[in-house]
Amino acid sequence: MHKLVKSVLGAGFAVALSAGIASAQEFEFNIIAPAGAGGGWDGAARSIQEVMVATGQARSAQVVNVPGAGGTVGLAQFAASAGADPNQLLVGGITMVGAIISNASPVSLDQVTPIARLTGDPLVVVVPSSSSIQTIDDLLAAAKADVGGTIWAGGSAGGADHMLAALITEAAGEDPAKVNYVAYSGGGEALAAMLGGQVTAGVSGYGEWQGQIESGDLRALAISYPDPIEGIEAQPLKAQGVDVELVNWRAVFAAPDVSDEDKARLSAAFDAMVSSDEWKELLVARGWTDYYMPADEFSAFLEKETESVRGVLQALGLAQ
Repeated sequence: MHKLVKSVLGAGFAVALSAGIASAQEFEFNIIAPAGAGGGWDGAARSIQEVMVATGQARSAQVVNVPGAGGTVGLAQFAASAGADPNQLLVGGITMVGAIISNASPVSLDQVTPIARLTGDPLVVVVPSSSSIQTIDDLLAAAKADVGGTIWAGGSAGGADHMLAALITEAAGEDPAKVNYVAYSGGGEALAAMLGGQVTAGVSGYGEWQGQIESGDLRALAISYPDPIEGIEAQPLKAQGVDVELVNWRAVFAAPDVSDEDKARLSAAFDAMVSSDEWKELLVARGWTDYYMPADEFSAFLEKETESVRGVLQALGLAQ
């Protein structure tokens, strides 16, 4: 190729790249975490905040916690106020899908813009270290002996934690609709109930309770992934003879009326974020797995996942 042509192309590429970076850095994100501090959505929102700014994908980012009703309070507020503003983001996931269905929410994820599925958080089943329950078989036996007296702690009603507790109760041979489940708005509250001996067992994302598992305050009985995960000692339910699996994914959504151009900019920013070393290091530190799916694929996945979750909740008596 002629040197002059190469020079012009190189200059054009540099200008385009510079414009793309400038465009990305114009973002000043306001990220709604639709749960209390200390939970998985709060952690995901603050991780996005940290990495987006560190990698230059955004000039600034702040996180606002709006807890309540499995994320549907935050969803409703976001859908009503975000408009077409590309700086407005909402974190959500399978728990929100379940809460929308089980709470018969008038606002659904159809009213916001899917941008990216980000992580798959292995759910873990734990008991306090002082508990006489040593194994998942012990927990199944306890549920079989007294389903109402086996008290579970976890996140929002109808969410992934609740679904897993119900599925394990069903695996014990009991009616899953009878599971005695106490929903907490954040992981911190559920942890306090666990450590205070107020509940029999708990379900949460592994990353939320990793510190307490490693310190010995909590005993991990099983994870809900179908396969073992490197670095996690607890084995899958399936590997322990319990035919149950569940992936707790988390994702990010944009404003309802965001333009196609801004949606493309946001998609590019998140694609760059998940490709960064900072994000990869954060996944390892938090015990999350990479479950990235870009906007168009995520939209198609979300449709199928909603119907799948609806079927599970109906079968478990948690939805009409």
